This record gives sequence, structure tokens and C-alpha cells, in this order.
Amino acid sequence: MPIVDVHAHIYPEKIASKAVSAVGQFYGVEQSMAGLGSTADLLTYREKAGITHFVVHSVATTARSVPTINSFIAQQAAENEEFIGFGTMHHEFEDMEAEVDRAIELGLRGFKLHPDTQEVNMDDPRLMRFYEIIAGRVPLIVHTGDYRYDYSSPKRLVNILKTFPDLVVDAAHLGGWSTYDIGYDILHEQEELLRYERLFVDASSAFAWIGRRHMRELIHMWGPERVMFGSDYPMWSPAHELEEMLGCQLTDDELELVLWKNAERFTGIKLQ
Repeated sequence: MPIVDVHAHIYPEKIASKAVSAVGQFYGVEQSMAGLGSTADLLTYREKAGITHFVVHSVATTARSVPTINSFIAQQAAENEEFIGFGTMHHEFEDMEAEVDRAIELGLRGFKLHPDTQEVNMDDPRLMRFYEIIAGRVPLIVHTGDYRYDYSSPKRLVNILKTFPDLVVDAAHLGGWSTYDIGYDILHEQEELLRYERLFVDASSAFAWIGRRHMRELIHMWGPERVMFGSDYPMWSPAHELEEMLGCQLTDDELELVLWKNAERFTGIKLQ
């Protein structure tokens, strides 16, 4: 059975240590970061945990870094069959359409945004233009939720989903990092979104705060057909996060959905 980690970050070797430290500082977990952030380190989890595929990405905190990051992720995905590469975009990047076309030509299968670290509202008009470009073409992973900021509020995601019904979205971290139940409530207040089959959530960066029991409850609340396994490497160990997911007492059918079938639908890639 395939096992897909849909939320993993990798960086070039020369900046990996600095990038991992910056992520740890941003979330206040610098002393407990589990990974090195490199391609080689992430690939060890195929042997350690039997994870067969990783959706890999990185975040552009400046417009000028977008092409470099996209080229790096595309190269890593081309060289490692375990990787499904997702590109990045920045709201100040001038020719979004040309870069999206280039990224797709390089073999990238979607895009990842992090409104909080990019310091931009998720539904900023510049990003709405980006969603228009990728809607119906490739999926989007977007960091959603943070009690400290409004940039990635699930309320903003509602606006995006209503405007672009063809956009396939993973609202990362169960639709609301650090505000997991609030994220669920906000997105489910909109009755039409309950029928939005293109809306997924991943379970990354949640176990440390909510534990197995509440994770199981949230998976059942969202519906197992929407939830995907993710680790948020290098913040957490994919092996540990998978162990936590396997300990949630899901049925075999539910586990198949969470561990790979939903990821297959989300990415549009046949994994078996």
C-alpha cells in the first residue's frame, strides 16, 4: 500500500540548517525540530517508516526567490521518484502566469503558499489573480490558521473557495493550525462548502497539540474522504507522525483514504 506524506519541506543543502532554524523560531519549537531539511534526510523515512511518496515544497519569502525555489524542487522531484514536487509563488512576483507555465513544464504538480510567513492575506487581490491562473490546472496547498495572525484565517479561505470553484485546495493543518476546531467551524458554517469535493485538509502539525483522540474526532468530523496524512517535516518526524496516525484507531478503509487514496485524488497522480 502506498503511504503519502503530503506536507514536507526541503531546502538546498547549503541553506537547510538556516531554513530549519528559521522555521523553528517562527513556531517557537527550534529546540525540537526533528529533521535536517535536506533531500537525503527526508528520504531516510522511506526505510524508517515505509512512506512511499512525499509532496515536497518550500516557501518563497521574496518574489525574487520564486524561480530558484521552483527550479530546485523540480530538480529534486525529477531525481527522486518518491517526490511529488509543488512549486511556490509570491504575491509581488510580476509575471505569475509565465512562472506558473514554466513550473508546470518543469514537472511541478501544484503549488504551496504560506500567507503568514509571506505576510500577505490569503485572499489578497494579487493572490486571487494567482488562483485564477492555476484553477482547474493544478492543486494548491495553503497554510491555514494561526492564532497570532489573520493572514491565513479560514474565513479568507471561504472567499477563495466561493470565487474559484474549480480550484483544488488542501487547507493545511486541518483547516486551522493552532485553531483546529475553529477552522472546522468556520469552513462548515458555509453549507455549500460541505459539497465542495475539491476541498481537502491535511493532518500535519496537529498531533503535538491535539493528540490521537481528538485527531480521530476531527477526521470523522471532516469526513475521512477529505483528510490526508502529512508530517510538516522537518518540524516533525514523518515516522513519528505516521505512528500517531496509525494509533488513531481508524478503520482499514479510513486509513487507506487518509494515507494515500485522498492524496491520489488531490494530486491527480495514480500511485498504484
